[in-house]
Amino acid sequence: MKYVLVTGGVVSGLGKGVTASSIGVLLKACGLRVTSIKIDPYLNTDAGTMSPFEHGEVFVLDDGGEVDLDLGNYERFLDVKLTRDNNITTGKIYQSVLEKERRGDYLGNTVQVVPHITDAIQEWIERVAMIPVDGKEGPADVCVIELGGTIGDIESMPFIEALGQFSYHVGPGNFCLIHVSLVPVLNVVGEQKTKPTQHSVRGLRGLGLTPNILACRSTKALNENVKAKLSQFCHVPVENVVTLYDVPNIWYIPLLLRDQKAHEAILKALKLLGVAREPDLQDWISRTRVYDVLLEPVKIAMVGKYTGLSDSYLSVLKALLHASVACRRKLVVEWVAAGDLEDVTAKEAPDVYKNAWNLLKGSDGVVVPGGFGDRGVQGKIIAAKYARENKVPFLGICLGMQIAVIEFAQSVLGLDDANSTEFDPQTSHPCVIFMPEACSAAVLTVDVEFGQLYGNASFVDERHRHRYEVNPDMVPQFENAGLSFVGRDETGQRMEVIELPSHPYFVGAQFHPEFKSRPGKPSALFLGLIAATSGQLDAVLQNYGHASKLLPNGMSNGKPIVKPYQNGNAIKSSNGSLNGVYSNGNGVHY
Repeated sequence: MKYVLVTGGVVSGLGKGVTASSIGVLLKACGLRVTSIKIDPYLNTDAGTMSPFEHGEVFVLDDGGEVDLDLGNYERFLDVKLTRDNNITTGKIYQSVLEKERRGDYLGNTVQVVPHITDAIQEWIERVAMIPVDGKEGPADVCVIELGGTIGDIESMPFIEALGQFSYHVGPGNFCLIHVSLVPVLNVVGEQKTKPTQHSVRGLRGLGLTPNILACRSTKALNENVKAKLSQFCHVPVENVVTLYDVPNIWYIPLLLRDQKAHEAILKALKLLGVAREPDLQDWISRTRVYDVLLEPVKIAMVGKYTGLSDSYLSVLKALLHASVACRRKLVVEWVAAGDLEDVTAKEAPDVYKNAWNLLKGSDGVVVPGGFGDRGVQGKIIAAKYARENKVPFLGICLGMQIAVIEFAQSVLGLDDANSTEFDPQTSHPCVIFMPEACSAAVLTVDVEFGQLYGNASFVDERHRHRYEVNPDMVPQFENAGLSFVGRDETGQRMEVIELPSHPYFVGAQFHPEFKSRPGKPSALFLGLIAATSGQLDAVLQNYGHASKLLPNGMSNGKPIVKPYQNGNAIKSSNGSLNGVYSNGNGVHY
């Protein structure tokens, strides 16, 4: 096994995750099998209880693991399926060591950071690196490891010590360190300054790690004299100093690395030059070129409660982008804070209220993503009602689907107090209720009849993160009024997909389809949304196999887009779960 370690210096937020993902893409294009590990030095055992405002979205894996959003980047870029163990945290390491200590595994020895914590880190890396993630048998050729945080952070010290030992343990030719650093440009003089990177590398070397490659973030390509200076003071060959300058979109990063022959430097350090081929990035290049020439916009209103930080909905944004590129449209996301649509805002901040409504009414489609807690719920209900009544394409995800059901119950069934027991435990018409039996498990398995929408596949695999479900006792009442529940679990008791057949595209999913969307394989539900907003739904279906291999014939405006659920003829799906985060007063609210 070969290892590539990606570290960061000077400041946080330089894009280590995208850099690590792009390195993986480049190595994969060279014919190598690649896996990834993300190290997060925080004490949490996972990201499940962390606020989106604090750390961005919580990404859910196939095994139910709730992990850092960078693992979403890895999965999207490399088209792999990672496990919860591919995300290492300080909490996980200390927990595993303390469990061993309580069992007496250390035979009475004093348990210390060195060697016990550092050994546990190394053992974890070696074990997880051997797990295949690309659907093939046997381990990958290269494991790309991203160390979160910035060199010099106190919480990173045990990991840095462990990785220094690890580089010695695996030996020369099996370890390559890429240090991502900042080369700022001072506006006053317009000069690229190398001193911050010099200090960062000096600190890194003082901790026992020597970089093989410098990946320098800057606003523009580094001048040759700047590269030479960095080479001299950082003891890195000048050809191993690469620039990651600002680009229109992150799909350019693998191409930037290739054009600067970063793959050759990596392969040389790993002694793989005679094994790997020249990188084949033709599909990646084609996709990037398509993105470059997109002009006709498609405006999507994102109605949520975490709109102040786009990373809170990162996977939703990526899924929308994948679908938009497939439909040859330039994505424009209009951020609408759900609370700004409510009447109380009209009284307290009329300008904010007016602006929110202008954004909503000016959009071609509406997305209500997942979330927890009751803040902004009324605004989401208002957005769902607007989309339903005005025939605006709509996609509700997780809580967004529940919102659509609540709105239908209130507006169409005339049940004014209809609500979720999450928000109103005393409601006389609980159309969404707490059903933890399956969702509280580490792995949620359901059977869903998706029929035509997913190409009549033998099974559909989607990921979940919820504990509340549509009340099965009210389903007949909804269906008699025109709301179809076209996806259910194998028992028929858990509603997975809703659709309004009389609407051009009004769909809700209890699962999170965004987590499995890929640049070359957009999520079916997101592709359907963008196709509907841009008037291409029929064309996409008629050209099934060209614009998309996810949306087959049978889906058209004004007609059912999936076959009705038939008990006993369901499609099996194994999914993730919500770990430890409740929204009923027993857990974490944001």
